[in-house]
Amino acid sequence: MKMRQLSYSLLRHITSSAPSLALPSPTRTCLHQGPSRAIPCSHIHHQWRSASAALNHHIPDLSGPEQRLLNKLYEGLIGGQRASLAESITLVETQHPRKKELAQILLQRVLAYRREQESQNDGKPLAFRVGLSGPPGAGKSSFIEVVGKMLTGRGHKVSVLAVDPSSCTTGGSLMGDKTRMTELSRDMNAFIRPSPTSGTLGGVTRTTNEAIVLCEGAGYDVILVETVGVGQSEFAVADMVDMFVLLIPPAGGDELQGIKRGIIERADLVVVTKSDGDLVVPARRIQTEYISALKLLRRQSKSWNPKVVRASSHRGEGIPEVWARMESYREAMLASGELQGRRRAQQKVWMWSLIQENVLAHFQHHPGVREALPRLEERVTRGDISPGLASDLLLKAFLSSSS
Repeated sequence: MKMRQLSYSLLRHITSSAPSLALPSPTRTCLHQGPSRAIPCSHIHHQWRSASAALNHHIPDLSGPEQRLLNKLYEGLIGGQRASLAESITLVETQHPRKKELAQILLQRVLAYRREQESQNDGKPLAFRVGLSGPPGAGKSSFIEVVGKMLTGRGHKVSVLAVDPSSCTTGGSLMGDKTRMTELSRDMNAFIRPSPTSGTLGGVTRTTNEAIVLCEGAGYDVILVETVGVGQSEFAVADMVDMFVLLIPPAGGDELQGIKRGIIERADLVVVTKSDGDLVVPARRIQTEYISALKLLRRQSKSWNPKVVRASSHRGEGIPEVWARMESYREAMLASGELQGRRRAQQKVWMWSLIQENVLAHFQHHPGVREALPRLEERVTRGDISPGLASDLLLKAFLSSSS
């Protein structure tokens, strides 16, 4: 809440001092032929005009090469080309200011295309977003590969977005899902993409959320978002998917103490993995414990009670049943309208997360703040002033020197 109040204060200053920008020149190229259905050109132009209005005061005129780049990416994307999808995700991940503006134009076009598809589906989402999390060693990558192969075999297009926590020290990433999902990575109906966070939780929200939009535009109807289960990224991912699945191994010790209660509360489905061989008995015990634990937690949905199931990726046992549970969840949430409501609420959460990230960056790069920051940091470390007073002085320096 304190961060949101700071955002309000800084946002008022930023918007009042922002220079007006020239209007963009939207492309007249009609790019609407998707892989599965054709969208009438007039509908796309209408949707694009609405999207253009939102960008009119934000992005300057596009150059010829920029127009051609965006047209090429958009046409390839909705045509289902994996290379165009990969290049588009790279564009939204960039930190280059101009390329970030181009990424927003591309996203608006894809959103308009997706909106038109959903309107032809009675307003219901075409893709199913599933978040998967769990402690290291839970077998997440093995589980995703087996589920992914099963789904592509049934005619689905599966996208796997792995939220890859980056080291705050070296910037290196922890996961290597393409090397572990060898079979799925070779499947032409699957797309695997790690999303490094660059050490920030905001990075999780922005890059992963926008990658989801692009994957849906490319015709992927099942989006699996994996987190490594080592921090707050699980909560961020839970706020961008339709269903949150917790994977836990049948390990020894007090398992319920090893996973944050908040994560368990967000779970719509708990899967006890590695339920085969000598681990069947402990897996059943863990299943019973979690069933009892979930009964004590407050229900998140009026249409669904969280379930606890067992599965073995090694033997493929229980995998079809897990997917059947996921489908039952989606059908129940769509029928009640809760899934659509959840997505609308998530858009608001996403917007505020990006506002806080951008306002903080603007604050940190302000000349008045950068000048005062080293001196105040030194005084805080010496114990001369409190961190709270230092933050108030920095905010005052920002506002006074900017007015």
